Amino acid sequence: MKIVVIGSGYVGLVTAACFSEVGLDVWCMDMDEAKITTLTAGGCPIYEPSLPELLTRNAQAGRLHFTTSLKESLEGADVAFIAVGTPEGEDGSADVSYVCSAARSVGELMTGDLVVVVKSTVPVGTCARVEAILREELEKRGSRAAADVVSNPEFLKEGHAVNDFMMPDRVVIGVESERARAIMSELYRPFMMTGDRILFMDRASSELTKYTANAMLATRISFMNDIANLCERVGASVDMVRKGIGMDHRIGPKFLYAGCGYGGSCFPKDVKALIATAAAHGYDMEVLEAVERVNARQKTVLFEKISRHFKGELKGRTVAVWGLAFKPGTDDMREAPSLVLINALLDAGCAVRVFDPVAMDRARSLLGDSVTFARSMYEAAEGADALAVVTEWKEFRLPEWKKLYASMKTPVIFDGRNVYREESLKKAGFAFYRIG
Repeated sequence: MKIVVIGSGYVGLVTAACFSEVGLDVWCMDMDEAKITTLTAGGCPIYEPSLPELLTRNAQAGRLHFTTSLKESLEGADVAFIAVGTPEGEDGSADVSYVCSAARSVGELMTGDLVVVVKSTVPVGTCARVEAILREELEKRGSRAAADVVSNPEFLKEGHAVNDFMMPDRVVIGVESERARAIMSELYRPFMMTGDRILFMDRASSELTKYTANAMLATRISFMNDIANLCERVGASVDMVRKGIGMDHRIGPKFLYAGCGYGGSCFPKDVKALIATAAAHGYDMEVLEAVERVNARQKTVLFEKISRHFKGELKGRTVAVWGLAFKPGTDDMREAPSLVLINALLDAGCAVRVFDPVAMDRARSLLGDSVTFARSMYEAAEGADALAVVTEWKEFRLPEWKKLYASMKTPVIFDGRNVYREESLKKAGFAFYRIG
């Protein structure tokens, strides 16, 4: 079976690499010549553990190809995945223009029957639009080829995407024909050896499932951040509360960790898009509107704690920031809480020194020379008046406390991810602040 993946971004590359790993002939197409050149030369334009190895191995085996030619890649193809971006529009809705453009190009160039799979995160009704575009283009050419449109949203966690694809907890597929159902079943069969976890449904439900999943996880995070802020005011421990409710099987322990807010390419954008979809249909998503407000406020919590500790006298102070990516395991800084903290510190007149194990290059493109980029976590903290931990990378979890204490001008730590034990830091001589 030959498949085409249109788009070599995060989702497209993982999809192409993992399908080629199980023996399929995969063509990854992108209009960005520089990106295709990088991939053809054996490079990987994004940071994702295990992905470079998959790309190299399958390209060398002749199962994975990279091209800027959609016409070439569609020749003899059975399935075409659309995995292009759906950026946030000015009103918060998802911009599906790239998806529609890709569909139009497929309709203009496809030569035989094709299953067209929308892998991009799209609002309800997009697959129907794609189907109409394909039908229009095929009719223009008088083509008898048939295009079955499928919704197949991704559920990939950055930093764990390859494992999530190869061993999915579920595969959601929205179909409208038996032919498409049969082909998608065959396509995902190699990933179902330990049990069939494919959930077939209508396309609208499939499209909405993706947004609902991310909105639910975002809701749990914002809810626990709200509880954490209440804990600080009433003298309770959010860690104890989390454990107490997480042992209830109806609730479970996941996504109950308090922190300094969520970021990334999915949660912020998808929450806004779901709110916008509801508004377009005359309905207010009041819970999600609150989730968004809480998250925006939570990203300011670390700065507020730093400001209170220094009684508002921040000008001229040096603050070290450990962690720039929105989460460990990625260099993605989209909507990262670190950016909110850094900008607030700069506005207050602070000098900021930063370190991240992976995201330094990405940070340079965003922050320029407004901050100092340290070569190590300890260099960032040297001579600092305060240290803020924003991303819970493993190498930050157990630092050399004596070395850190001796290097800082003022030994005070602001833990934005509740990584450390208060008693350990106070025993080491640090002033310490956490969330909740």
